[in-house]
Parts: sequence; structure tokens; C-alpha cells
Amino acid sequence: MKMNYSYKIILSILIVFAPGIACDTEDLHEMNINPEALNEVNMNFVFTAAELSVASGGFAGDNRYIDWRTNIGYCSYFVQHLASTSTSGLTGSDKYFENNEAWSAPWAFWYGDVGKNLALIFSETGPGGFEEGRRKNTVAASKILWALNFHRLTDFYGNIPYKEACQGTEGVFLPKYDTQQSVYTDLFSKLSEGVSEISTSNDDDGFAAADIIYDGDINKWKKWGNSLMLRLAMRISNVDPSTAATYVTQAVSGGVFSSNDDNAWVPMADGPGEWVNQNGISRAFQPGDGGHSRVMSKTLIDFLKGADPNNPSDVDPRLFILTEGIHGNTNPVDQEGMPNGLDEAGLDVYTGIPNSSPGALFTQVNMLLLDDSDPYQLMNYAEVCFLMAEAIERGIGTVPGTAQQHYENGVKAAMQMYTPLDASLDVSDAKVAVYLAKYPYGGGGVTGGESKLEQIGYQMWVSKFMNWWEAWCDWRRTGYPTLEAVNYPGSGSPGVIPTKLRVPISEAAINGINYDAGATKPDSPVGKVWWDQ
Repeated sequence: MKMNYSYKIILSILIVFAPGIACDTEDLHEMNINPEALNEVNMNFVFTAAELSVASGGFAGDNRYIDWRTNIGYCSYFVQHLASTSTSGLTGSDKYFENNEAWSAPWAFWYGDVGKNLALIFSETGPGGFEEGRRKNTVAASKILWALNFHRLTDFYGNIPYKEACQGTEGVFLPKYDTQQSVYTDLFSKLSEGVSEISTSNDDDGFAAADIIYDGDINKWKKWGNSLMLRLAMRISNVDPSTAATYVTQAVSGGVFSSNDDNAWVPMADGPGEWVNQNGISRAFQPGDGGHSRVMSKTLIDFLKGADPNNPSDVDPRLFILTEGIHGNTNPVDQEGMPNGLDEAGLDVYTGIPNSSPGALFTQVNMLLLDDSDPYQLMNYAEVCFLMAEAIERGIGTVPGTAQQHYENGVKAAMQMYTPLDASLDVSDAKVAVYLAKYPYGGGGVTGGESKLEQIGYQMWVSKFMNWWEAWCDWRRTGYPTLEAVNYPGSGSPGVIPTKLRVPISEAAINGINYDAGATKPDSPVGKVWWDQ
């Protein structure tokens, strides 16, 4: 059964904050003020808009904007979940071609849309704001959304404008850059504040009606804030294990996700129109709309087929959750993914068939995952389980239970989390048990040679299907799974999977002094952010 929350999402349509290139772009506001117009907006409406926008729901009226360009157009190919023969445009990123739209989209989107809305909430509920002292739960939840928004930005680009970002109304139009380490320090503070400040003892002040993710459930917001804290703590664990240990312990003791019921979903709807409220990932794949190829990568299909590709009993139950097979053929033995890095001529050589058609020859993404009204997932319980298993194995912080328990809970959760997209995408407990018995923790995994940390890494990689930018971050941090880089002539990083997005050309030109002084260098696809060591 599809979720339909159009009655709540429609609230976001009441506010249109036309985003610019970044939050620091000055509006000619004094010339455009209409003295007869409403100039005080309920911040709960702004909060609803921010929630929707976090799910690629509103930038410039295009709810597929960032997914089409970066999540799918870059990251799905970098982590080898999808494959394409294209050598041009965004789909050429299978070969690591550079594209200004793809590397600029997160910067433009999260500064100019989500960040702007959240900054407005903080400003107008703070000292001197027209809602000063009100909306306490809205403000606390906004701090958690802020951490989600800005950890993604800094994970893509490294050093970014942060303390002075989104301060255009304060006269800061060319913000200085902050180091990624200092950004993370503040994000941990934001998450700690958000988790501690959101409370059932606060006056609701309309928060429950405005909240389209958890319907005002304070306990779930606390769990999400702590789960994000756990993610961020493990992300810096290679470069700052002491700080990582502190926040792993704080997050887990405070209460993280404990089942798939806690997963963070943003509801979507079929209407009121094609460009409003619809799932951006789904629309990016729709023929005649986004048009992205649904061809699966050989790397992922080989893993899902199991240790023996000719033995149906070795198959991962997710093979026909994530895919629909090859033109109706759902025999697991027949499934085949396309190698990354092939162009049309290379595909003909690979298949031995002139004018080969990838869509006719290879396994494709399951269209049951791609209805326009499908909810959009931001974070899931499976990731939390895998992070706790890893923390135990590496001795990072204090986590109760055993690594094996958390790993097995993670595999089960990852297999059973797709029913909100379609009720038929169900995996029984019995099937999960068979899989875990076939590939026990510490037993070498699907490939037969995986260490325990590799098993965790491979399973987290599969669990991030459709959340490809986070899968890319996980791979950069852990090195798992083992991926063979594409070496295509003329690409931006031949033979090296990209490890950073370039700062947009417009930002480097307009804010050049601060960019030169503070941006992460080299600012190239092979540059590395602070935690990627």
C-alpha cells in the first residue's frame, strides 16, 4: 500500500523560497517589499518545506534535481550499483567524466533550499525574531535536519562555508570557509542540542502537524538524532578515534534506531502536479521524464547471486527486491549485470552482439521501487546495526551486545525494509535465517575471503541502494567493498574512483578569495576530505 500524505505535504506549497546559488546571495529585498503583503510566516510551515526539500523535494520547482544529477548521476556509478554505456552528460559518470551540474547540485541545493529554510527558522525563533522563544520542538528538530544537511555537504566537498553560511540577511555575502574538522565539531553540538531539547514537555505549538517524517513523535526524533550522531562518529573514526569513541558511546547510550519502524522516510504523493511532492529518485528513472538507465552493475548482481552463481539456493533474497530481472526473466541463474566502464562499442565486444541493447541484455532496477508516490528514505535501522557491529570490532566507544548480534540484526533489517515502497517486497524471517546460515558472520561472506569488517562493509553497501551518496561515503571511509576502478580514456580520474566533488565553478569565481584560502585542495575528483585517510 502506498503512503499518501498529500494532505500534509501540501502545506509546503504555501511557502516558496526561491533558492539561489548559495544562502549568501543578496536579494534586492528593499526594492521588492510589498507593504501590503504578508511578511510573517509560521515557522512550522517553513519546517515542513525543509523536510520535503531534504528529500530532493523542492529546489527550483524540480523534485528530482539533486538525485538526477548527483545521487544517481554520479554516486550510483561510483559505488557500482548501476552501469551505463553513455559517454556524455551525467550518465557518462560511469566512466568518471566530470560534469559541472553533478558536482554543483548539492552545493546549490542544500545551501539555497534546505539550509536557507532552516537558517530562517533559527533566526525568527531566536532573539528579535517574530516568533522569539516559540516552536521549541520545531527548532530542536531543525538542528537535527541541519546536521543531516551539512554533514552531507562537507562529506562531498571537505572544507565549506559554514559559520558564515546562510547569513545573507546579516550582510555576509562572501562567507569564509571552515575546516571539515571544525564543521564536524559543531554538528556534534547541534545533534546533542537537538536530542536534548526536543521534548514532550514543550508546548507542541503545531509541531506534530508540521512534521511529515515522524508526525511529531519525539522519541523517534531523539533516536534519529542519536543515529546520525553514530554515523558521524564512525565517519571520523579513522582520523579522530577519541572523539569518535565519545560520540559513539553518547549516541548508543542515548538510544538509536531499534527497528525498521524508526526508519526516516519523507512521504511523497502523486500530486498536486508532476513537479511537486513526487519522489525525485523515482522520477529520475521514469522513461520520458528523468530517463536514467536502470541497468544494474555486474559488481552488485554478482554479489546478490551469491557464492555459486549457478546455484539458486545461494541467492540473496534482495536479488528480486532490488531488481525485476531481465525483461520478465526471474530465473536467478540467468541474471547478469553489466560491467562498469563499457561504451557502446565495448559492449558489442563484451557481448559479441552488434548494436547491443543494455536494457534487453542485463538485469534492471525493480520498478516497484520507483512509483512517484513512494516515500523517500533518509536513514535506516540496518545502517545503525552495521555501525554498531563495526564499532565493537574496532573497539570504538562502548556498545552493548556483540558484533555478531548487530550484524545479523542489520542483515535482517536491510532485507525487510522495502515494504513501505510496495507490500509485495517482503522477505520472511525464514529466508533471512537461511541466508545467515549460508553466510555466517566470520565465515568469509559471499566472496569467501571477507574479514568480519569486510562482511559488515559489503552488507552496508547493499543496504544503501538508492541512498548512493551515503554508500559512496562509506566506501571512501572503509574501503569496502573492494571495487575495481574504471580506466576510460579522457575521464576526470582514469583508473581512480572519484573521492571528492569539485566546488562549483561559480563559487570559486564569485567567492574566489575565500575559496583560495580555505577550500580543500586539491579541489579535484581525486582530492580527499579530512576524514578520508
